[in-house]
Amino acid sequence: MTEPKAPPPVSGVTWTRVCKECGQCHESQDSHLYEYQDEVDDELVCHICLQPLLQPMDTPCGHTYCFHCLSNFLHDQDFCPVDRQRLQLQHCRTSSLLVRNLLDKLTVLCPFPSECQQTMQRCELQPHLHNRCPAFRRLREEAEKKKKPSWNELKGSKSDGDLTDIKSTRTAQLAGPSEPGLVNHAYEEGEDDTPLRSSLVAEARVVELVREDPEEDLGFRIVGGKDTPLGNIVIQEIVCDSLAARDGRLAPGDHILEVNDVSLASIRHSRAISILRKSGSRLKLTVMQEKGFKPRPDLTQPSSSSSAQPTNPNQNHGAVIQVTLVKRERSEPLGIKLIRKQEEPGVFILDLLPGGLAAQDGKLRNNDKVLGINGQDLRHGTPESAATIIQASEMRVNFVVMRLPDSSEEGGDGPSRGARKAPEPQYFRRQSTYVKDPPCGFSSQEKTVSLKKEPRLSLGITIAGGRDCRSRLPLYITSVQPVGCLHRDGTIKTGDVLLSINGIDLTQLTYNEAVTVLKAQTAHSTVTLKAIQTFTDEEEQDGESSRREDMDTQDGLKEEDVNWVPLWTRWLGLPSCMHWCRDIMLMKTNSESWGFSIVGGYEESRGQQPFFIKTIVPGTPAHFDGRLKCGDEIVAVNGLTTVGMNNSSLIPMLKLQKNKVTLTVVSWPGSLV
Repeated sequence: MTEPKAPPPVSGVTWTRVCKECGQCHESQDSHLYEYQDEVDDELVCHICLQPLLQPMDTPCGHTYCFHCLSNFLHDQDFCPVDRQRLQLQHCRTSSLLVRNLLDKLTVLCPFPSECQQTMQRCELQPHLHNRCPAFRRLREEAEKKKKPSWNELKGSKSDGDLTDIKSTRTAQLAGPSEPGLVNHAYEEGEDDTPLRSSLVAEARVVELVREDPEEDLGFRIVGGKDTPLGNIVIQEIVCDSLAARDGRLAPGDHILEVNDVSLASIRHSRAISILRKSGSRLKLTVMQEKGFKPRPDLTQPSSSSSAQPTNPNQNHGAVIQVTLVKRERSEPLGIKLIRKQEEPGVFILDLLPGGLAAQDGKLRNNDKVLGINGQDLRHGTPESAATIIQASEMRVNFVVMRLPDSSEEGGDGPSRGARKAPEPQYFRRQSTYVKDPPCGFSSQEKTVSLKKEPRLSLGITIAGGRDCRSRLPLYITSVQPVGCLHRDGTIKTGDVLLSINGIDLTQLTYNEAVTVLKAQTAHSTVTLKAIQTFTDEEEQDGESSRREDMDTQDGLKEEDVNWVPLWTRWLGLPSCMHWCRDIMLMKTNSESWGFSIVGGYEESRGQQPFFIKTIVPGTPAHFDGRLKCGDEIVAVNGLTTVGMNNSSLIPMLKLQKNKVTLTVVSWPGSLV
C-alpha cells in the first residue's frame, strides 16, 4: 500500500491562485492535488507521479498512468515508462469503469482544514467546494469585492444569490482532448495555430424548485448515466410551460451534479430517474452550466451600449445584439411588452410602447428573442421571470437579444411578427453503410408470438409512436391491458417495439395507419405479432433486482398517459435498421468553434462505440441552430460514416471543416422527469 504524499501547505492562498476543482494551489498545467485520508492501493497509483490516478489510461502493455502524466511523458519519449516498450498515446485507452469508480470513491479531506474539516469521496470534492465549503466561499467573496465580473464575460450578478462564481475554467493549453473520445471544443486553432479562445466558462449553480403537488413533473428530459457513453446526467430539453420552464434557470446541456445533496456521479440512468422523481415537494439541484467561451484578452474589444455580433451565418438565424438601457430613475418602466410563443421556447419582444424608454433608445425591435437580461440566462425563460429581473434591476438594464434577418423593421402586423416557421425536418432510414452495433452494454432481442383467438377478442394493447411523430419514434407499446389475449400470453410487454402483424410491416407507418392495420388484423382468428425488446447488460447481470428497479422507475409514469415513452436508455439498444436519421447543416466563420463536444469512438476494452453529443456551448453555431441535442448520435459527417472511426480521426475531420459541416444524426427523446 502507498501512503499518498499530502500537498504542502501554501501560504497566501487567493481566489486567483486556488484551483477551482481541487482547491489546492498549483500551476494550471499541473495535475490536481488531493489530501487522501486513507492509504491507497498500489494498483490505483500512477507509476509516473506516484499519486492516485487522475483520468486513468491503460497502455497496451498493461500499465496504467494519469492521462496528464502520460501525455507529458510521451511528448518527449516514445516508450512505456515501466517496461520501455514502444508506445503512442493514441494506442492507449481509458481505464475501465470499475477502476474509475474506485478512484472516485477514495476518501479525501477538504483542502482548507483550518476552516472546514469535512471528508468526502474524491468525486464529491468539487461540488463541496462550490456549494458548502466556508473557506472557498470566503475566497470567492473577497475576490468579488475587489472586482465585479463584467457583462462581456457572461458573469452577471445574480439576484437570487445561489450562483457561484466560475466553477471551472478549462484552459486550452493542451491541443488534445481532456480524455480520449471527447472533443475539446474550448480549443480551436486559427491560421497562425494560436488558440482563438483561451477558456470555456462554466458555473456551478444551485437551483431550488418547489411544487405544490409532489407528483407534478419537473418538466425536463435527461440523458446520460454511468451505464451510457455520456457518463454524466445531462438535461436534454426543457418542456414548455412546465415547472422548470416557469422557473427559467435550468437549460439544456446543464450537467446535474447533485439532487437534494445526493450525488448523481457514477449512477445508472434509471437510478437517476428514480431519485429525481421521488425528490418530494422541494427539490435542490446542483448543476454545472456552460456559459460560453471567454475571448482572449488581446481579442476583447471595448464594450458599447449596443453591438451586433455575427454569430452564425446560417440563414435561419440572425445576429446576437447587446443593448443597454439606462433608466432616469430606478422605478422607470422600460416600455416593453414580452410574450412567449407556442412554437419556440423563450421570451420575445411583442411591442415597444410609444414614448417608452426602449422605443426612444431605438435599438430593441419587435420579435427580438431575449437571450439574457443582466447576465441571467432566459433562453428557456418566461415573460414573468424576465419582468422580475427587470423590476429588480438598478439604473442599467443589459439585454442580449437574437434578431432574425427577416424581423419587422416597423413592428407591423405582417407575417414577420411571428417566428419564421422552420421547414419540416427530412428523415430517412439509416443507410447500410451507417449500420453499427448498439453501444456497449445495450442490446435487443426479437420475439414472435402467435395466438389463436376469438375474432372479436381484442389484443389489449395501446401504442404510440409512428413515422409522423416527433423524432420518428418506432411504434411501441405503452400498455398491455389485463382484458386482452396478449396479457394472458405474457410474451409482449410494455415498451416493446412493434415490427409486424400477420406479415404486414409496421415500421414505416404513421400512427393512424398502424392503428387501422392492427384493428383490421385483430379481426382474424389467428394473429402473429413480431416485436423487439431492448435491454441492458446490467439487467442480465443483476437479475431481478435490476429489473425491479427499472419497473419502479417506470411505475412513476401513468400508463394511461398518451405521452408515456420508455426511458432514453431503452432506445439505445435498438438495431440500426430501426433508426431514422436526419441531416443538420451548421455554418460558422473561421474564428468560431462548432460549439459541441462528443464522446465515443473505438475503445480497445469496449470495441466500437457510437459518437454522442455530450455538451452544446451557448453562443456557438450549434447552440444558435437549435437542432442538435445532448445525447444525439453522430452517424456521419459530410456523408462519411463515423462507423469504425476513433476520436483521433473524427476530431481533425471536424476541425478541417472551416465554414460548413453536415452532421447526420439519430435523436432519441430524453427521459421525462
